[in-house]
Amino acid sequence: MSGKKAIVIGASTGIGKAVAKLFVEKGYEVGLASRRVELLKELQIALSTKMHILQLDVTDYEKSAKSLQELIRKMDGVDIIVINSGIRIPNKDFDLDPEMDTIATNVVGFVAMANTAMKYFMEKKSGQLVGISSIAGLRGSGNSPSYNASKAFVINYMEGLRQKILGTKIHVTDIRPGFVETDMIKDVKTKFWVASPDEAAKQIYTAILNKKKVAYVTKRWFLISLCARIIPRKLYAVIYNMVRRENNFI
Repeated sequence: MSGKKAIVIGASTGIGKAVAKLFVEKGYEVGLASRRVELLKELQIALSTKMHILQLDVTDYEKSAKSLQELIRKMDGVDIIVINSGIRIPNKDFDLDPEMDTIATNVVGFVAMANTAMKYFMEKKSGQLVGISSIAGLRGSGNSPSYNASKAFVINYMEGLRQKILGTKIHVTDIRPGFVETDMIKDVKTKFWVASPDEAAKQIYTAILNKKKVAYVTKRWFLISLCARIIPRKLYAVIYNMVRRENNFI
């Protein structure tokens, strides 16, 4: 894969960091973007390799869009752009700030990055956009309503982008992780099929190489997706209430 170039947005921790490391191992020239740029510099030192590092806050969508354009120019073009930036804030009460912060990052920020990436790929006439959504986007959650809703937006937005570029050499890959051992799920007690970030990154990389439209990480979460789609609302409410009590959710 020598000569390939990739940008990972939200590469400072968790899945994004693991994907960035794997790109480096596979010989990619990488650009890493994150709000916490000091963590990117630590990663660069740890990997002992040249990286293009960019401090970027996706909630400032106008500035972040321009910054991504500058990073693409600095790298003299890229082949793959991975959007991993996202937050999940448990919200037991009806507090507005956590909901708005989540939407600002997971929806507005995602659109700014995806739109910028797709415009570039359309000019280049090739490329691959990879968005990290979530299995959570398939149904709602009382513990973090805006998180699940934001991931549902990401899923549908990427489907729309995919329709928009039919007949081109551009690919849109929707990655839907289940539980991955990151700080994002540290408040969740009822967890199963938990993958390490490195394990998740390997499956994500395979999905990217195969230019998958949709990939569940790990693969077994496809079974949960089938259940989530067909389970009646009343039964879903019963199951959710059981999980709520176990995890001390609202």
